[in-house]
Amino acid sequence: MTLDLHDDVVALTRALCDIPSVSGDEAPIADAVEASLRKLGHLEVLRDGDAVVARTGLGRARRVVLAGHLDTVPIKDNLPTWITGTGADEILHGRGTVDMKGGVAAQLRIAATVPEPRNDLTFVFYDNEEVASVRNGLGRLVRNHPDWLAGDFAILGEPSNGTVEGGCQGTMRVRITLAGRAAHAARSWRGVNAVHAAGDVLAILNAYEPRTVEVDGLEYREGLNAVNISGGIAGNVIPDQCVIDINHRFAPDRDIPTALAHLQEVFAGYELEVRDQASGARPGLDQPAAAEFLAAVGRPPAPKFGWTDVARFASLGIPAVNYGPGDPLLAHTDEEHLPTADLRECERVLAAWLR
Repeated sequence: MTLDLHDDVVALTRALCDIPSVSGDEAPIADAVEASLRKLGHLEVLRDGDAVVARTGLGRARRVVLAGHLDTVPIKDNLPTWITGTGADEILHGRGTVDMKGGVAAQLRIAATVPEPRNDLTFVFYDNEEVASVRNGLGRLVRNHPDWLAGDFAILGEPSNGTVEGGCQGTMRVRITLAGRAAHAARSWRGVNAVHAAGDVLAILNAYEPRTVEVDGLEYREGLNAVNISGGIAGNVIPDQCVIDINHRFAPDRDIPTALAHLQEVFAGYELEVRDQASGARPGLDQPAAAEFLAAVGRPPAPKFGWTDVARFASLGIPAVNYGPGDPLLAHTDEEHLPTADLRECERVLAAWLR
């Protein structure tokens, strides 16, 4: 299967969405994207697993990377896509419209319709973004082919309501395991209730005041929250263990060791088991290419509160921002939908800046 990359961006988004591509099953859409890019002729096309990279070789002084993931969360009776409304009120509905086939379609249109950009371009379309980070296709490219990702500035097409979202916060998930002693509930005094011991940890969390931090002109709001708690094996047994999973979202002025040291201070006396961690990324909006792009968008920038793959580009020393069509609050919802006017505006901005 091939896609018509010269087709209207709305039709192209529908075609992309209508290829089921839940994380782990991206081969068909990666095949279609690769075949379509190879037909263009002016791009070098490379592939690693279900990640496809295409790039110009025009000898320009600067290289811009446009990136987006091909996978979606599971379908929930919201494919194939459908359209409601007309004109300025037209809305495209379906899984992937927001996160993030709309952004991918705009980038693919740039690949087809801007063959001689003023910057050299690298397009990166990758797999497994919506699952555990160890499976992330962009992470795999960072490890296996960092030279494929070389550039001076990167734009990740994550939904951002058409606003430049700078950097991203880091994330760390830790586990506190509380020990007790099992006993029959009828003789509870012979045991030690581990679930009751969780109250002290929850009190710490309830009293915690997260920082609001300005980093490079953008204001990030941190968070520290219990995201899971479990304990007990039966209704007549005093629990001998209680496990609390805690997620910390931290501003990009902190790295992972600093964030961990902060948690160790907050939970002094408790052993923390780190279950997952990912560095954030500073906005980098003072870099020349980022400043130019921000001016082209014409809107004030905003911070990215969630973690995104801009952090992977930051790890390579490449300033990166999030910019794409769609409301991120609709991502992963059953009602996922995208105003087609927003999609067309995203393509227009990218094309105007890159020509």
